[in-house]
Amino acid sequence: MLSYTLSTMKRRDFNSLWPILLGTGSSLPLLNSPSAVSVIKPPRLKKGDLIGLITPGSFAPDHALEKAVRNAKSLGFRVRPAKNIRAKRGYNAGTDQQRLNDLHSMFADPAIKGIWCVRGGYGCTRLLPLIDYDLIRNNPKVMIGYSDITALSNVIFQKTGLIGFHGPVGSSEVAEFSAAHFRALLIEGRPNHLIRLKEHPNKSSDEDFSPLTILHGVAKGVLAGGNLSILASLAGTGYELDPTNKLLFLEDISEKPYRIDRMLTQLRQSGLLTKVNGLALGIFADCKADPGDETLKLKETLADRLKSLSKPTQYGYPFGHIKHQCILPVGVQAELNTKQQTIRILETAVS
Repeated sequence: MLSYTLSTMKRRDFNSLWPILLGTGSSLPLLNSPSAVSVIKPPRLKKGDLIGLITPGSFAPDHALEKAVRNAKSLGFRVRPAKNIRAKRGYNAGTDQQRLNDLHSMFADPAIKGIWCVRGGYGCTRLLPLIDYDLIRNNPKVMIGYSDITALSNVIFQKTGLIGFHGPVGSSEVAEFSAAHFRALLIEGRPNHLIRLKEHPNKSSDEDFSPLTILHGVAKGVLAGGNLSILASLAGTGYELDPTNKLLFLEDISEKPYRIDRMLTQLRQSGLLTKVNGLALGIFADCKADPGDETLKLKETLADRLKSLSKPTQYGYPFGHIKHQCILPVGVQAELNTKQQTIRILETAVS
């Protein structure tokens, strides 16, 4: 595959960068996993590494691809867009086979050290039955993204043990707050990395951004989760999240409170929410009811569905569809402390 610069990419540019390295890293038992796979920590990224850009879900317009390239380069990486980066089929970035081929080729190519999804949108769940999980297990790399990428990061972890990274997509704003988390977790491999509830630059008078403790306590477990809508869509399928020993994190965007209620109820009745150790909630952006609606408010809905679970639960952490995002490694041990208002990543996420 050819290496591309911004000038040669033109309409083939890709989203923002997120690193992934080759190598198996340390291998630890995956706690209480029915598939008994071992945790694989991908190699840490280095400045100058070649990052592959993919669009496994929705189509990314030119401005998003160009922004992804700029983001990757600003972090010190070289960039290669996937072969089908400009493909389009309706709302998806090409056919399922094209998007699958791009995912597989980036994992298979030893020159690619990390994979950054340019955007989320819709389409990743369609790929789950088609993915070559052995290929990914044998060629572990950092892959980063959020929203629809929730399906890939969690299912790949459960099928292969490879740690994934819930964080900005390539076309996100990657300001210093996000870049600092990137460096700490993906390049430095820092253990005991702290994510603080109040110490992030997302400032807004919007009620969505104000914190809420639903139930105090301390919870430890393996980080898993991401977008609520995606996790609810996986419930009852062969790809649903295994809740055993998990510290669950959730976020969503543009969902009315009654839809949040419905999805949380689904996850309660599937057994997922009743079995996790605790819940860290990000920002549920633009999830307010319309004026005049007869409904509970967003936070009333969250408390109604989650408080009776008797799990430590806190809302307002800096992840979700927001400008300044932290990075959460799917598959590492972490601790939620509602009194200290922190999520602590207890181990390194890369080797």
